[in-house]
Amino acid sequence: MSSSKAFNFLPLGAIIQEFNVKGRNIVQGFPDAELYKQYNFPYFGETIGRIANRVKDAKIDELNGKSYQLPVNNGPNSLHGGDKGWGKREFEGPLEVDRNGKPAVLFKYTSADNEEGYPGEVEVKVWYTQEKEQADGIEKDVLYIEFEAELIGDGINETAVNMTNHSYFILSDGPTITGTEVTLASNQYQVVDSGGIPTGPIEEYPGVTANKTFTLGKTEPDIDDCFIVNTDSASIPIDTRNSPIQKLASFYHPDSKIHLEISSTEPAFQFYTGKYIDVPAVGGLAARGSRSGFCVEPSRYVNAVNSPEHKSQVLLKKGEKYGSRIVYRAWQA
Repeated sequence: MSSSKAFNFLPLGAIIQEFNVKGRNIVQGFPDAELYKQYNFPYFGETIGRIANRVKDAKIDELNGKSYQLPVNNGPNSLHGGDKGWGKREFEGPLEVDRNGKPAVLFKYTSADNEEGYPGEVEVKVWYTQEKEQADGIEKDVLYIEFEAELIGDGINETAVNMTNHSYFILSDGPTITGTEVTLASNQYQVVDSGGIPTGPIEEYPGVTANKTFTLGKTEPDIDDCFIVNTDSASIPIDTRNSPIQKLASFYHPDSKIHLEISSTEPAFQFYTGKYIDVPAVGGLAARGSRSGFCVEPSRYVNAVNSPEHKSQVLLKKGEKYGSRIVYRAWQA
């Protein structure tokens, strides 16, 4: 475990274990790696890959001129890289490095050809850069996340990658996210079927207005959907790191006075209000149930690998690099 400033990370899944704001850990997790291995069904803090979110019918229709069967672990579909996606794998690290002129920690992992059914050997890198910002007399803790993936080895010319971080946030001392004030940068979302697979249209999300604050209640709104920031799918490169970093969502809880902003170079984000969290009391922590945290997962469109219109967002070819950036910014005021 790396312990520095406000954050702790684990080699297991390059997990974000702690994000402390004024002594308060605002991410859900466990005290040690063994507990993550036993109880982390919600994917607390994990680096998700090879493909985040759902792949329809647990099958890639066509890559390298053939189809690929993936693990079925979410209804008829495949979720978050399969039974043992990247968030369940041991990364090398943390390695203390210089990244863009700033001290950072690096985690590395090599995903084997046919791991969880995915084609091609892929070298994965995750950089975490920590900073403190001062603005109007307020100190803000900032975590910069950078993802990179590259197809290496011989024999496979293309694969698919869609990475994200799967941290669950809770900004108060309460057992749930009730009372959290939410502002989303977009209310455009991928309309999905009952299994969470897009049916094609991108429409306005019922009851949500872009950049207008709403408050999470005990059970409503119940959200687990992919919101679209960039609707021009053809303009989205496989490496978004040179794209503008845009604020996707902001949060505030009046009890704790904690603010959280999540920004990214990514064209979309899954917003999930944690309905299915079910973790027993372990490691000295109380049991965590429904809505004990919320997720914002910056990423590409859901099931893009099987959509001719969106496939280029996730299609990683030999000689190219997949890349993206995420920024978490939090403070108390």
